[in-house]
Amino acid sequence: ASAVVTLTSGHADVIDVGYASGNLTVQVRDETTGTPVERDPADVVLRVPAAAKITVPGGSQWSFLGAAGSTVWVLPQNQVAGLLWAGWNTTEVPAGTFTNNQVTFELVSVTGGRFSIYSTSLGNPTVRFHSRAAGPKTLAVSAGAHTHASWAFDTATTYTVTFRVTGTLAGTSTVKSSGNVSFTFQVLN
Repeated sequence: ASAVVTLTSGHADVIDVGYASGNLTVQVRDETTGTPVERDPADVVLRVPAAAKITVPGGSQWSFLGAAGSTVWVLPQNQVAGLLWAGWNTTEVPAGTFTNNQVTFELVSVTGGRFSIYSTSLGNPTVRFHSRAAGPKTLAVSAGAHTHASWAFDTATTYTVTFRVTGTLAGTSTVKSSGNVSFTFQVLN
């Protein structure tokens, strides 16, 4: 195993999906130094510093983050100095490989606290994933996509967030799977 690398700020595609030689893979694409490096998620700690703390806004549309006025840590959808700019990409999935030119991301499990990924447009959030029982757990992602969203945590602790990526090969019933892939987030107070 490689030495563990802690990523603290800059661009990182946390869920970096590739498909080659019949294998659907997930790595972390670390671009924090400006030079892209593909890393095994088991060798990466994604740090969420105290500077990521925000207060949950009022309004029912934000209740998925917790009670209005409570504290939540958010790696934002837009790049902010000193924070990780977390996203995902499927740019290494050849077009036409999978049915509907899509793979499915599935949030399998979360330990540590409440976790969500959401995107914001015109000030309104759309929850993409949420660890609560009723929260969304799957998202269809087109091949060739590169997306950034906000990653939210409600507790200062270490989280283990596990995803699985699957896709059905075009013109077949064969499902390819990355298997469960776990990511470690260290949320600091």
